[in-house]
Amino acid sequence: MSQLRIAPIVEGHGEQAAVRVLLTRIWNELLGGEHLDVLRPIRLPRSKLVQEKELGKAIDLAMLKLRAAVPEGMPGMILVLLDADEDKPCLLGPKLLGYALETRQDADVACVIANVEYETWFVAAAESLNQYLDIGDIPDAPEDLRCRKGWIQKRFRGPKYSETVDQPALTAALDLALCRRRSPSFDKLCRELAGRLE
Repeated sequence: MSQLRIAPIVEGHGEQAAVRVLLTRIWNELLGGEHLDVLRPIRLPRSKLVQEKELGKAIDLAMLKLRAAVPEGMPGMILVLLDADEDKPCLLGPKLLGYALETRQDADVACVIANVEYETWFVAAAESLNQYLDIGDIPDAPEDLRCRKGWIQKRFRGPKYSETVDQPALTAALDLALCRRRSPSFDKLCRELAGRLE
């Protein structure tokens, strides 16, 4: 049986609302896992998550939550998920992972940096979101072109794009396989989860 429990650490209210949907869909639909338990996300501003001491506190809290979760004995991991913004994911991810492992060497931690933002993943599979977006030309490499929230806001069919309201809905409709092909940072998230399949 392929089961996993995840304690997510995120930066935004939108990710806090959407991460359970995202991880469950990847685990079940894309990877064929059987059971995923996503704990209530720990949310901290990005300015704190990139500091060793503050990230360490969040890692400690995530470990406490994993150990207190029922049923006991399920494999658990901590997922740190945040936007790259102006940073390079290939530098920021390993740096944060180093901070995390300095705090808890006994923890299974993955750091995934959405390049450029979580919304860039929506751009990568925009044609699957046509009920929410007025779609014209879709970039083949949205991360290289640094497509981000503004790309979504300009094409959003509703009154105004709201991260907390709309991220979960767009995440539920996202074509995961297409997103994975066009977004290396989303593929990184999928590979991290695939590595935890029994």
